[in-house]
Amino acid sequence: RVLRRRRAAEPPAETRDELDILRALAERLGKPARWFPTEPAEVFDELARASAGGVADYSAISHARLDAGEALHWPCGKNAPGGTPRLFLDSFATADGRARFSLLVETPDTFDTRVAESQVVLTTGRLLGHYQSGAQTRRVPELLRTDPEVTATMHPDTATTFDLVEGAMVRIRGRAGSIEARVLLDPTFRRDTVFVPFHFPGAGRANLATEASLDPHSKMPDFKVNNVTMEAI
Repeated sequence: RVLRRRRAAEPPAETRDELDILRALAERLGKPARWFPTEPAEVFDELARASAGGVADYSAISHARLDAGEALHWPCGKNAPGGTPRLFLDSFATADGRARFSLLVETPDTFDTRVAESQVVLTTGRLLGHYQSGAQTRRVPELLRTDPEVTATMHPDTATTFDLVEGAMVRIRGRAGSIEARVLLDPTFRRDTVFVPFHFPGAGRANLATEASLDPHSKMPDFKVNNVTMEAI
């Protein structure tokens, strides 16, 4: 779904937004100013026209339609002016409309995902209140009050297995290294999994315990499945 992000507050008088800066740069390079509008709606309309006929076609979307409250999902163009709430409902984006599946073949580079009885699977991810490394969001008092420190979320039974209690500090040790976090219990969690967010620095930096191995084809790092042990600090 396409949503408008509106300005939360008026910027200081001496600041310029990206469109103003882009136009000024273009003028200094001798380009016509009319090619570089400073109104967001005008820029969006140009991008929408350029997307016509593409996979992500939003040529029928405009600020006016969004402001009117229409729930528009791309593709939203000549062939689907009302939008496409669900992609590939009847067919896939292939020549014959059929899905393509690839067989996953293990290679010598494939990380061993077998979990020993003394281990759990560490997976990393996001919290609602923080973004990426947390360098910006951890400076916002309201967000920091919600999630002030790195936590290790696990099922209560998992905590019992490793002699851990809620609120205590735990050391999570993988083949690459170890991290320290505060235990947080959640009965909805899998018993073989512990979750640590990656928004915090220092001893709680999640990737200290994740594998440095990459998928041999996509080159994606293995941040989601890491065999670890845990111990109380």
